[in-house]
Amino acid sequence: MKKYDDIQELKYLKLLSSKFRNISETTIEIINLQAILNLPKGTEHFLTDIHGEYPAFNHVLKNGSGTIKEKINDIFQDTLNNFEKKELASTIYYPQEKVEYILKNKKNPDKWLKDSIYRMLEVCSVTASKYTSSKVRKAMSKDFEYILQELIYERKELPNRKEYVENIIDTIISLGRGKEFIKAIADLIQRLMIDKLHIIGDIYDRGSSPHLIMETLIRHHNTDIQWGNHDMLWIGASLGNLACIANVIRICARYSNTDILEEAYGINLLPLATFAIDTYGSDSCKSFIPKGEKKSQLMAQIHKAITIIQFKIEGEMSKRNPQFELEKRQLLDKIDYDLGTVELEGRNYLLNDRNFPTIDKNNPYILTNEEREVMEKLEKYFINSEKLQRHIDFFFTNGSVYLKYNSNLLYHGCIPLTESGELKRVCVFGEELKGKEYLDKIEEIVRKAYLYRGRKDKQERYNDFLWYLWCGKDSPLFGKDAMKTFERYFIDDKITHIENKNPYYKLYNEESVCRKILSEFGLNPNISHIINGHVPVKTLKGEKPVKAKGKLFLIDGGFSKAYQKETGIAGYTLISNSYGLKIVEHEPFESLEKAICEGRDIISSTRIVEDSSVNRIRVKDTDIGRELQTQINDLRKLLKAYELGVIPQEIKKD
Repeated sequence: MKKYDDIQELKYLKLLSSKFRNISETTIEIINLQAILNLPKGTEHFLTDIHGEYPAFNHVLKNGSGTIKEKINDIFQDTLNNFEKKELASTIYYPQEKVEYILKNKKNPDKWLKDSIYRMLEVCSVTASKYTSSKVRKAMSKDFEYILQELIYERKELPNRKEYVENIIDTIISLGRGKEFIKAIADLIQRLMIDKLHIIGDIYDRGSSPHLIMETLIRHHNTDIQWGNHDMLWIGASLGNLACIANVIRICARYSNTDILEEAYGINLLPLATFAIDTYGSDSCKSFIPKGEKKSQLMAQIHKAITIIQFKIEGEMSKRNPQFELEKRQLLDKIDYDLGTVELEGRNYLLNDRNFPTIDKNNPYILTNEEREVMEKLEKYFINSEKLQRHIDFFFTNGSVYLKYNSNLLYHGCIPLTESGELKRVCVFGEELKGKEYLDKIEEIVRKAYLYRGRKDKQERYNDFLWYLWCGKDSPLFGKDAMKTFERYFIDDKITHIENKNPYYKLYNEESVCRKILSEFGLNPNISHIINGHVPVKTLKGEKPVKAKGKLFLIDGGFSKAYQKETGIAGYTLISNSYGLKIVEHEPFESLEKAICEGRDIISSTRIVEDSSVNRIRVKDTDIGRELQTQINDLRKLLKAYELGVIPQEIKKD
């Protein structure tokens, strides 16, 4: 055996040789990886601020943000009419429901099934063409893997193969498996349309079904999440942070969405409801009437009860953590309970509600025995909710404060800046931090809170910080100087409701500032972008999602119905594929029933923001491509070691 100078490299190559045992296997893998590098890059979809709007989110995933309809138009052009194209699209989106509808309403369903299968296979073949056959095979339903491979890659134009294909499809239908086969094709198309899904925060709050969104993401083949402030609130609640628990319940009550807690997560609100009735039974709770159509008096009483509890808990948490600098935001001790006024920045304001039966004006932040008992029960319910804990586990395995991916910097809110555009220094547990080091520290703290759950002696300081991330003035997830919850409930003067945004939200229009942030995170500002959400784009007022000459994309377009009056649309998707970048605007989703019966789709308009169609982006231009190139380089070294006899080959035996 010949001498090898680099001992560490030799050890690594010997380990690698256990997987690629000889020249033949090593050569084949190099050829395979080299071929993958030259395929078009997979399609990435970026969504943000979904806020519990599951039906719209689910439809956007199923229609590939409008790309499936585009693919159908490209493939069939004039060979199908508009009605047939809509039928085909809705079949791909909702295969099971569509087939059931057809079987009940069509006179000749077998012909429809056969036509649909042929057309879907065409769409599937085109969609699969940018991936290796191995990757496509792994994405297939195991029940139909062999058949799908045969039909997708079959050369149907050859005369002697046409009957073969027809016989397969006829047999599937005659055996009553047409519905299952159509679903298998549709699932494959949907999966291949979105190679990577990025959620830029705020899955929770406002909408009624964040738990269904979480289940969908858990099932998704390739997704990541950048934590939003509302997500952090639920993370804190799941870890037993009482301030976060109170905020979560308050927001659910505000939007009449307590079913999320009781039915989805098994959190019993009866103790809170009983307390609310006993305490506020004769109170109109007019400032606490829920938003939306369901306006129940009981919900208003629950809403007020948990809000007062929240203010008390936050006051105690502020005292415990003076470094958060949130004492001035605690206002229960600024109230003159006899006059019904509150002092804000030297001025007295009348309160629109003066009924505070649980507040001791001498010790306003002390919970009553009944309030404490309610919160102790709620804490146990949150900590012991199996489904909630599973969803939060997913946040930690697939989530982070920020992500660098394919020359894009993803984060939910902002990077705190000074008025002059410099990275703001923030004190965190005695350390002065800014920019990337600040966000890295936040990630460390959040993960320690998760690591130490159940150990209050170690967890408390980290757990408290999760509440700071929800409402603290230098939280990059919140991005404002104050959260004016008290003022919005108790003071009619809207001047007191104003929450001033971090200078980031003025300066992110400047290219130089965005380039500085990208450089801070180690990205090349000439080719990189910032992608974030959190603040809805006011399209009705002429605001655009593209900022700083294309360096930043703000893609909160109003998935949440609460914001659609401001945005004028119902969400954005940013799509990055081998042809470049495009932003898709979505109109509101009507209903699943109309999508199935009438072929209704979300009307989407597309704007190209970067065009790479002349020089298509290949896998070799991506982060995965760079990893593959490293593997190729290592395999070439292994091949050389085999050729020189430095490492002996394992010869296959016949």
